[in-house]
This record gives sequence, C-alpha cells and structure tokens, in this order.
Amino acid sequence: MSFTRRHFIATGLATALPLRAFAHTEQSAEDWIMPEEFLPRPVRFSEPQAPGALIVDPDYFALYHAVTPDRGMQYSVGVGRGTLYESGVFSVGAKKEWPSWTPTDEMIDRDPDQYAKWADGMPGGPDNPLGARAIYLFDDSGADTFLRIHGTPEPWTIGSAVSNGCVRLANEHIGELYDLVELGAPVLLLPKVESV
Repeated sequence: MSFTRRHFIATGLATALPLRAFAHTEQSAEDWIMPEEFLPRPVRFSEPQAPGALIVDPDYFALYHAVTPDRGMQYSVGVGRGTLYESGVFSVGAKKEWPSWTPTDEMIDRDPDQYAKWADGMPGGPDNPLGARAIYLFDDSGADTFLRIHGTPEPWTIGSAVSNGCVRLANEHIGELYDLVELGAPVLLLPKVESV
C-alpha cells in the first residue's frame, strides 16, 4: 500500500467540513440524537483506492472505507487527544464483537484513579469503552499495536480529540463498518496536520 497524505488529499475527500465544531457536551447515550453532519455518507475518490482499505484523517475527524477503487463511505470519528494519536500504516489483524478492554500500562500511569481498577480487564458490554465492536490494528510484522477502531458508549465524543489514541465511531456505525471490513485490510492513519 503506497498511501501518502499528499496522495490522499488529492482524492478530494478533504473537502468535508471538520466536525469539531459540532462536538457536544456529555449526556446519556439513550438520549443522544446523532446530528446529520455525523451520519455516514457516500464519497467518490478522484484517484483509485485499494478496495477494502480504511483511511483516517484526524484533522477532519473522518474515516473513509474504500468500497471500490473510486467509491467509498465516510464515517465521522473521534480520535486520540494531543500526542496520543498515532499515525501509520497498519492492517486489520482481528475483529471482536462486544470486546473486553484492558487499559495499557501507559494509560494507568497517566491516570491511575480512572484506569487502575480495570488493570485486569473489563468485560464487554454497553459500558465498555470499546463499545459494540472493535477492529484491531496490527503492524507489518503481524504484532498487535493496541490501536483500535472501535465503538463507544459516548457518541457525543464523535468529532473531537478525546481518546487515548484509538479511533472511535458511534456504536451503530462501527456495527455497519465491522460487517464490511475484512481481516488483512490495509489501514492508513494519516498524521495530524492541524493542532487539534
């Protein structure tokens, strides 16, 4: 896979509006009404993309799924805050429904009050930070990077940089994407250009 940011922006997808202007304050997931701006939408690529590829543009809080070389879907996402977002080229190494979650040692070190109680893991379920589905990103040697594209029980965080490095979608949207993405699919997490 030979993606570059220059190549990707040349596809014309970066014309979407940045979503950070639409971020909302916390409320319950049951009461949350997804703004129209956050809904998945079809896109057309001006240059061919690898079918099945996932491409995340953190500056636009957007994930693109290439369905064919010239067409795909755009999903609104939340990304890692500050320097916790990690760009790079990965592949889909695993997929899990209602995954369990264990904070990394780095997360526990950063915020022991919040994460230490889950050092042995949290079972999957509606309150789990990984949400309804998770797509696990592996590096080129086949090792788990601990980066995930996953759901969230906090859909109001879509369109903002709040996570510990992973890419999050609303549970209903990760459910749709999860069914379409194949193991081994290429994933490109573009580097941040803007200060988010």
